[in-house]
Amino acid sequence: MATEVMAEGGSVVRAGECQASGHEWPVRVGEWLFRRRSALPLALVALPVSTAGAGRGTWAAAAALLVLGIGLRIVGVAAAGPETRRRTRAVRTLVVHGPYAWTRNPIYIGNGLLWAGCATALGDPRFACVALALFAVAYSLIVRYEEDVLTSTFGGAYRAYAAGTPRWLPRIPRGGAVSGGPGGAYRWDLAWRREWNTALNIAVAAGVLVVKARAG
Repeated sequence: MATEVMAEGGSVVRAGECQASGHEWPVRVGEWLFRRRSALPLALVALPVSTAGAGRGTWAAAAALLVLGIGLRIVGVAAAGPETRRRTRAVRTLVVHGPYAWTRNPIYIGNGLLWAGCATALGDPRFACVALALFAVAYSLIVRYEEDVLTSTFGGAYRAYAAGTPRWLPRIPRGGAVSGGPGGAYRWDLAWRREWNTALNIAVAAGVLVVKARAG
């Protein structure tokens, strides 16, 4: 699981195997999507698309969004370390520094920027609206599941963190701190290795969409 959370007071909180406490359908659907989140961009390939509106302006805007998205993912992965590739409910650490002091879901915000970048590059407003709607629904459910798991695992520490840190829109941390405590290390080597794969997936997805649009 991408452990996109931070404990109070700049300290690392550790726990063993966690169990989701909720049984509502959003939690169940969110868990299903969470385990398959790497494949979610494939949904974009299935959408009808046109490149009739593409041009230098859309490409420039898309490039900015893609760079921001990749950059935010790299920082988020470096701060969270191995937790970002988790596929089970076993959460061991609440990340306590870096982008997680600004928002509870920096990596997912980065994903949203990547989806927006791909959609913008094609210059098709209808495709962009549908793609971003799909992202909003899917990741809202994924986050609902993650929050349920994290609350049942870390209890008050996570609830206090969630009360003071936005779910989506970043906010300057209280006191201006962005790092500190024993969890303040960044695994840049891990982030660079893993995000090469993300960049490759983006390039492949974008290429497939362009070929599909021109063939149609």
